[in-house]
Amino acid sequence: MNTSAPALNLHQVAFGYRGQAVVTDVDLVVTRGQVIAVLGPNGSGKTTLVKGLLGLAEHLSGEVEVLGAPLARLRDRTRLGYVPQRHTLNGGVRATASEIVATGLLATRPWWRPARAADHQAVHRALEIVGLADRARFDVDTLSGGQQRRVLIARALVANPEVLVMDEPTAGVDSASQVILAGVLQQLGAAGTTMLIVTHELTALRGIVDRIVEVDSGHLTFDGSPQGYAEHQRRQALLAGRVQS
Repeated sequence: MNTSAPALNLHQVAFGYRGQAVVTDVDLVVTRGQVIAVLGPNGSGKTTLVKGLLGLAEHLSGEVEVLGAPLARLRDRTRLGYVPQRHTLNGGVRATASEIVATGLLATRPWWRPARAADHQAVHRALEIVGLADRARFDVDTLSGGQQRRVLIARALVANPEVLVMDEPTAGVDSASQVILAGVLQQLGAAGTTMLIVTHELTALRGIVDRIVEVDSGHLTFDGSPQGYAEHQRRQALLAGRVQS
C-alpha cells in the first residue's frame, strides 16, 4: 500500500453517463488529510465528479488514481466511504440505527459469515463518533432528519475508510442539526480524515474546510483556499455587474 501517494490524483479526466461527458478536463490532486468543499450551481457537474470517483458515473477519459491505485484497479472499495444526498432513511422497512450502520460492513466479509464481535464494536464506535451511541436501538424512523443524516455518516465510517465523500451532508436539516453535523465533521477533519464534501451551504462548514473546488458548466473554475474563494466571488460579482451595466 502506497501511503505516500495522494488520496486522489486526476489528470484531464471526464466523467459522465451513457457515454456523454458531464465534467471534462478535470485536473485535481487531493493530499491525505485535506477537507475539500466542492461547490457549484445545480447541474454544474459537482455530484457527477464525486460519483465518478466512486464508480457511480462513467470514467470516460483521463487518468484517475485513488489512494495510489488506478481507479479501475482499486479492489477494496471500502477504502472510500460515501454519504449520499438523502433527507431521510424511511423506506418502509423498520430498522434500528445500529442495523443501518452495520450494512456498511457487508462488503468487508463473505455473505455467509455472520457478524462477529469486532463488527459489533465497529458499529458502536461509528455511532459514538457521530454522537448517537445512545440511539443505537432506536428505529431510524423515530430519529430527526439531522440524526438520520448522522446515521448515514456512521454507516460510511464503520468500515474505517481512508477517504470520505459526502453529498450535501448538511442540506435539508434545521440550523441546530447543522451545527451538530458540523461538529462531527470538525472531529473527523481533526483526526486526519480526507473528506470531499459536495455542498451549497459553505457557511455551515466554516472552519472545517481548508480548500474549495468550484465546478461550473462541467469544468473546474476555482481551486484554492476559502480566503481565495471569497476574493474569487468578489471578482465574479464585479464582473457580473459590469456585464449587466
